[in-house]
Amino acid sequence: MTSSQQPTSDRIMRLITGYWATGIVGAASSHSVFTHLEGGATNAEQVAERAAISQRGAQALLDGLVSLGLVEQHGGGYRNSAEASAFLVEGSPDCLTGFAKLKAGHMASLTNLPEVVKVGGPLSDAVVEVADNPHWEELVQALAAQSVPVARTAADTLKIAEAGEISILDIGGGSGIYSGTWLDRNPAARATQLDWAPINAIARRLLGERGVGDRVTYVDGDFHTTELGAPATYDIVVYSNIAHQEGPDDNMALFSRVRSVLKPGGTLVVSDYVVDDDRSGPPYPLTFANEMLLKSRHGSTWRRADYHGWLSKTGYDDITFQTTLSPTTLIFAR
Repeated sequence: MTSSQQPTSDRIMRLITGYWATGIVGAASSHSVFTHLEGGATNAEQVAERAAISQRGAQALLDGLVSLGLVEQHGGGYRNSAEASAFLVEGSPDCLTGFAKLKAGHMASLTNLPEVVKVGGPLSDAVVEVADNPHWEELVQALAAQSVPVARTAADTLKIAEAGEISILDIGGGSGIYSGTWLDRNPAARATQLDWAPINAIARRLLGERGVGDRVTYVDGDFHTTELGAPATYDIVVYSNIAHQEGPDDNMALFSRVRSVLKPGGTLVVSDYVVDDDRSGPPYPLTFANEMLLKSRHGSTWRRADYHGWLSKTGYDDITFQTTLSPTTLIFAR
């Protein structure tokens, strides 16, 4: 707004050109700019030298990152913002630079969004339903970083470290980040991951490198049709970053099947982007609904009321929601 409270076009222009934010953060991540700033580089010349990029390019990236609030001017030079230091410096398990690079490569797919909105779904095969899609190798590892703080929060809430000999089922476990985080905290726990074979192969490698692979069993298959296990087998079942790609009927069917494999007193943990009941927020889950329109046949970002209704109808009577240090909400159902 101007001093006369007349609207200006500045914010609209920034939104129309919002793809530059994705491109700038992706390029800065590709050249480790945040890592170099954290390591002591303070100007374009130093960033350019450490990243082996042009000084002109380094300055353009720094200008763009300042505009996005990820880099600050300080003492005549530049430094990372607190957010960038926490989530964009390489070497941290919470580092989101892999996700930034992944999303920069997805920008071309948005050109189809007008037609996708018109017809109500993907123009070709739904990306999330293709087991041998080569994008899983990059995607599941990029997603792992954003799941780290969520897995830690769930571990604290469930008191995983003190739980003793528990059995965990990770449905659609991807990189195995939940199993890995929880098994790190509890050396007596064991986990089973159910996912497509190409994804389980990735998790087997990553969890082996982490040193917990000998306590994980892998079941290759589609969780819609593959048996989850014998009755009353698991203390905890986790269903993470999947409900948004499924429709209401498929989610309820899964929740019902999970009840049969949970031990008495066991917990289903659902981790996903959840929107308010009036769909007024939060911003990231609302935006993500468009990604599900683009990439899935029935998915969306669902309301708290949707989850509560589905879980109640499938036999759960103790349902709680917990926010996390990310756009993800945790749902605990018993």
